[in-house]
Amino acid sequence: MDLHAEALLFDNDGTLVSSMESVDRCWSRWAREYGITEEAFSRVELHGRPAAEIVADLLPAPVRARALARIEALEIEDVAGGVVLLPGTKELLSALPAGRWAVVTSATRPLAEARLHEAGIDFPELVAADDITRGKPDPEPFLLAAARLGVDPARCVVFEDAPAGLAAGRAAGMRTVALTTTHPVGGLEADLVVRDLSAVSVQVSEDGLVVSAECPS
Repeated sequence: MDLHAEALLFDNDGTLVSSMESVDRCWSRWAREYGITEEAFSRVELHGRPAAEIVADLLPAPVRARALARIEALEIEDVAGGVVLLPGTKELLSALPAGRWAVVTSATRPLAEARLHEAGIDFPELVAADDITRGKPDPEPFLLAAARLGVDPARCVVFEDAPAGLAAGRAAGMRTVALTTTHPVGGLEADLVVRDLSAVSVQVSEDGLVVSAECPS
């Protein structure tokens, strides 16, 4: 099945790049610093959520601001060597014209920019945690990206690896493509499911973009 669109919206970590080892390393150190037990820490989903929400799940209000600044600093310090470009990312993005795609991430802007620059990705538009009031699975991040690109949300295709991000794309009225880079196929609800962006191709025409994919059997 081909998907027709005017703009493509990409999650970052787990979709364009992988920084999972860095995320696990930094958050584990952060949890130790703040005296969070392994049991409490294991119950919190880290991937695909804004750091502010994770911190709020684990710490009382008076210390959250300092704790949030600390995890951001740890992750930015760990960017060098901690970010890997995922298969197909460079080839797909280089085929897209500016103004037809954006990165939509749950990371803060400083951290997202650091990871994208480390991976060598020049992004035309970025929606980060700093830009929104409600993170994924709320549709706000993707709706904001569509508005910034001047595109009808119904004419956007979302690329995501996390269930929360896919839910956000659906809630925004967008078509979705799920990548099996971090979650098994059974946990992903999308219009198309692919192993990674190397299985995706895009044709660009005056009428828009046509997304084709090689789906896993």
